[in-house]
Amino acid sequence: MSNLANQEVSYIEGEKSLVLKENENKLYLVVKRLIDIIGATIGLLLTFPCLIVLSSFYFFGPNKGPIFFRQVRIGKDGRKFYIYKFRSMVVDAENKLKENKELYNKYINNNFKLEQDEDPRITEFGRFIRKTSLDELPQFLNVLKGDMSLVGPRPVVVEELNEYNDKKADFLSVKPGITGYWQVCGRSDIGYPERVEIELYYVYNRSLTLDIKIIFKTIVQVLMRKGAY
Repeated sequence: MSNLANQEVSYIEGEKSLVLKENENKLYLVVKRLIDIIGATIGLLLTFPCLIVLSSFYFFGPNKGPIFFRQVRIGKDGRKFYIYKFRSMVVDAENKLKENKELYNKYINNNFKLEQDEDPRITEFGRFIRKTSLDELPQFLNVLKGDMSLVGPRPVVVEELNEYNDKKADFLSVKPGITGYWQVCGRSDIGYPERVEIELYYVYNRSLTLDIKIIFKTIVQVLMRKGAY
């Protein structure tokens, strides 16, 4: 067979391979969205009893105020959306932190987090729902709306996006998730820049098998209260 014929065969095989990968990716996205809808629906049904119990803690003391906390995060393709959580902080928490410039600078330089015992924003009740990951339950609503997925990179605030440098487009090419590869690898125990590599690993290697593994590992870590912050 001539070189030209070999090139034509290779080209045709390459085209078939690309089509096959595109079809596999479309099927994966359809199945993933179906799992998201089913999982989020079940999650919200389980969240309702928790809402009834937890809501009583927001009527008095330092927790008094709105039950839910919402914050602008960056989603797929750079689209901004509101992420929902059970409020674990005092009302007007961000301004309270910014009042202490030294502590705020430490927060920025420490991967956008502080030790819980030095963070003036977090209430005692808030520490409990964070440690048990109960504060994350309202995000099933984000999944049902299509802003997030059950599994994906964690959604970031605008300031954190800068950590991804020239990989921002890759990071934003998938929906953020309630849980993800970063969570099961250590969550708050792993900061930037290591977190960038871990989140991008998921982006480049995402599959239904990996998603299922992450979901099961997340359940184990939540029960063990490991990595929560």
